[in-house]
Amino acid sequence: MTALIPEEPLRGEVFARTLLEWQAKAGRHTLPWQNTGDPYKVWLSEVMLQQTQVATVLAYFERFLQAFPTVRDLAAAPSEQVMGLWAGLGYYSRARNLHACAKAVVQHFGGEFPRAVKDLASLPGIGESTAGAVASLAYGERAAILDGNVKRVFCRYYGIEGYPEQTAVKRTLWGVAHENVPAVEPGRYNQALMDLGATRCTPRKPQCEACPLMASCQALRQGKVGLLPEPKPKKARPVVQGVALVLRDSRGYALLNKRTEKGVWQDLWLPPILNGSFGGQADDARVVHAGLEALLASSGLGLQALPSVQAIAQALQLPALQHELTHRRMVFHVVQHQVHHPLEPCVDPAGVALPKVVHKMLESTQGSVPNQDVINFSQGG
Repeated sequence: MTALIPEEPLRGEVFARTLLEWQAKAGRHTLPWQNTGDPYKVWLSEVMLQQTQVATVLAYFERFLQAFPTVRDLAAAPSEQVMGLWAGLGYYSRARNLHACAKAVVQHFGGEFPRAVKDLASLPGIGESTAGAVASLAYGERAAILDGNVKRVFCRYYGIEGYPEQTAVKRTLWGVAHENVPAVEPGRYNQALMDLGATRCTPRKPQCEACPLMASCQALRQGKVGLLPEPKPKKARPVVQGVALVLRDSRGYALLNKRTEKGVWQDLWLPPILNGSFGGQADDARVVHAGLEALLASSGLGLQALPSVQAIAQALQLPALQHELTHRRMVFHVVQHQVHHPLEPCVDPAGVALPKVVHKMLESTQGSVPNQDVINFSQGG
């Protein structure tokens, strides 16, 4: 096999021209937000694509456009509808910021997304990279982007070591991003960067032989393709433990309450959950019984809505439900109870926004939720 001839990495207009030529032949051209010149569609896709693959986003993107054809429609929608359509996509702060951003665009910019990166970055949930994507892809402004795909391309191609989110490394990456963005066709250039990262310079099994930058890629030359970008230093994931009560009435409705406090579950609906680690001993069952009784009292329900200590003890002896997230692991014992009449606080689970872990709880007690398309996206909750 002939060794690669060492070459210095391309920069500036030469780098951009190489990618533009490649993108015209081998890039993606049929994504529904491409070539529209519509900042609303570009912005919506960019927010959804944060931490989420294109294949997952496509269905959500179409549903959002059907429900909210314009940014004014999204701004005017109730938060419950927005969160319901987002349910299952994960990282729910994105949905809250999405809604807040739409309102800000209407309130401060007359319902039109601004062109300038600085103005775009002032909106809720829009960072510098998303602002650059909207400005370049929708308006043709010369603006840089630096999403996850682009960081990976730059780290490998230029041989940039270190975790990309570290301040010094990120500063270096932004310097490269600004240096390389061309004056002509900056939007298509940014699309080419994203396409390259998504289809060639992938996290695993990259297609180096089909990459237009192969001859001068520093990671390939140094045998570091699988090592760059460097991963985040690992920390032990916290474990969230507790007991969840799945209480159903005669209609099949469940006792679910909307979380209003800030956190991963803000604006989503959950059953009564007693936090803590509990075993199958009688004392644990009595503690759980008392704790759930207090939680039910806050919903105006009494002992008739609460399973017995014996039923709780049996549930605590069963294997716990486990739910894996990127930043935490959840372990819940699920206790179920059925009453044979309607309960006013209970709601139809199909009509509210639920995190994935609650779907698992309901399904574990033979009560799967109909009429909701929920993606099992492990990072999202």
